[in-house]
Amino acid sequence: MIFELIEDIAKLALIVACLYFVLGAYVCRKQPSWYEPLEKRRLTTILVLVLAAFAVKVSEDVLGGESGPIDKIILLFIHNHVPSTLSRFFEMVTFTGSSWVLFPLAVVTTIALLWARHRFEALLVAASVISATIAIYVIKMVVGRARPALWDTDWYWGSSFPSGHTLAVAAFATAAVLCVSRIRPASRNLALSLAILWISLVAISRLVLGVHWPTDVLVATCIGAFLPLAISVVLELRYA
Repeated sequence: MIFELIEDIAKLALIVACLYFVLGAYVCRKQPSWYEPLEKRRLTTILVLVLAAFAVKVSEDVLGGESGPIDKIILLFIHNHVPSTLSRFFEMVTFTGSSWVLFPLAVVTTIALLWARHRFEALLVAASVISATIAIYVIKMVVGRARPALWDTDWYWGSSFPSGHTLAVAAFATAAVLCVSRIRPASRNLALSLAILWISLVAISRLVLGVHWPTDVLVATCIGAFLPLAISVVLELRYA
């Protein structure tokens, strides 16, 4: 088990390194004007590649049925150790990741950024939320993974993979952190801490409520963070 994990990590590291090398070679030969912006965003670019590679790897395990046993063990452990008295709290947390909250929040945020003449940031938020919504619907329809049925739970639309609530929150929260980092760099750490807390609570709430497998929220978090990071890099290259 440990050796397999080490092997998987080594493979992912090699894939990321190769992708980064290929990207660098392409930029140097075909798009030299991108070199400086990418150098400034080197860590972001590497993080984008890591998130993409990790999401693909876990998705392969899900599609191949390899994640089933560990998913079940983790979900049952959470169910048996989280007090039922916290269910109401996690229901409220999960509501913050619903379209009833995120869509109005994204619209208001985008309008506010446009009003303040932060067009780059407004486009980033809008593009992140829209792309996240598309990703949720497309992946759910393609994968069609059954939701957990380990105990009685509320009904939710769509298949289990990935967690739509988690993906949407991760996309919006990551985009918000990027916006804060550009507009008020001094508040970046606070924004990042709040974003991590929000994403984590929503992800955990989906598990506590028993409506998603752990790998559902794991991949959703990766995709949700990947989208705004990738979009921010593309936008910076576009306006470089």
